[in-house]
Formats: sequence, C-alpha cells, structure tokens
Amino acid sequence: MYEENDLIGSDLQQSFSQYGRTVEIYIYRMPDTEWTLEIVDEYDNSTVWDETFATDQLALDAALKAFEEESIYGFVGLGPDDVIH
Repeated sequence: MYEENDLIGSDLQQSFSQYGRTVEIYIYRMPDTEWTLEIVDEYDNSTVWDETFATDQLALDAALKAFEEESIYGFVGLGPDDVIH
C-alpha cells in the first residue's frame, strides 16, 4: 500500500497563464503507476483527467492541447465572491 509521501511529482509541473488568468498544472504519480494530470485554478477548483498517461510529457501535452482548444476559462471555476442566480 502506498502512502501520501510516496507521491512522485513531475519536473514538468508549472504555472500556465492566459488572458490574465493563471492555473497550476500538476503532474504526479505513485510508484509503478502512470501519470495523473490535474489543473488547479486560483480558487482551488480542480480538474483531474480520468485517463492516465504513460509519460509526464504526454500529460503536459494534453494540458496544453486542452488550453488551446478550450482556453484557460474552461478550467477556472467560481470564486468565493461569485454568485449563482
């Protein structure tokens, strides 16, 4: 069984900015597993891919492609001051 401190972070993790907004790209795995891709916005809203990736580079490529197709706004959720009517 793995423990949280067994988590391996990729050197490819980075911030991504577009249109004045910034998100964090997290790429991580446990020993002997494939890479997981997660995008976290400035409000701590998280988007995690269902699929895993054989390499961390493939995970980063998927994130960058998603930003190209959807823009960063597809990954920025509501903040604490946003009101839903």
